[in-house]
Amino acid sequence: METPAASAARAWRSGLPRKRMAAGVLFVDGAGRVLLVRPTYRPGWDLPGGVVEADEAPLAAARRELAEELGLDRPPGRLLAVDWVPPGPERTEGLIVVFDGGVLTPEETAGIRLPADELADWSFVAADELPHRMRPPLARRVAACLAARADGTTAYLEDGAPPG
Repeated sequence: METPAASAARAWRSGLPRKRMAAGVLFVDGAGRVLLVRPTYRPGWDLPGGVVEADEAPLAAARRELAEELGLDRPPGRLLAVDWVPPGPERTEGLIVVFDGGVLTPEETAGIRLPADELADWSFVAADELPHRMRPPLARRVAACLAARADGTTAYLEDGAPPG
C-alpha cells in the first residue's frame, strides 16, 4: 500500500513539464566544411543526430544516432551548445544539445552509410552556405557551434541565437 507521502510525490512528479530533447554532432572536414544530412521525413538539411530516448543520456544518444545514421562508431567530443527551441504549431518546446565530432578523415567519410528510410543525402557545406541549406534557426545554431568550437567555449542559445 502506498503511503500518503509517496502518493503525493508521485502526483507531483507526474505534473512536471516534459520537454523534447535531441542530440546532434558537428563534424567538419579538413577544409572546415560542416557535415550536413538531408532527412527523408522533412525538408531541408540538419546536423547528424536525433531524439534522446527515455532514460538515455544526451551523449549516449548522439553516439547511437551517429552509428544509426552514418555508420560511424566514434565518441562525440565536448559540448558545443545547448539550444532551447520554442514550441511551434506542430511541436512542443525542446532542448537540442550539440557535441563536437571533430574532423572526419577521408577514410571515415568514405565509410558513411545512410539509412535509406531516414536520410536521403549528406554533404560537406561551407559556413557561408549554411543559410541557403537550412532553416534560419538551424543555420544560427550551427554558426554558434562553429564559433564555440573555435573559441573553446560552450554556447547557450534560444531558437538558435544567444538570448538578448
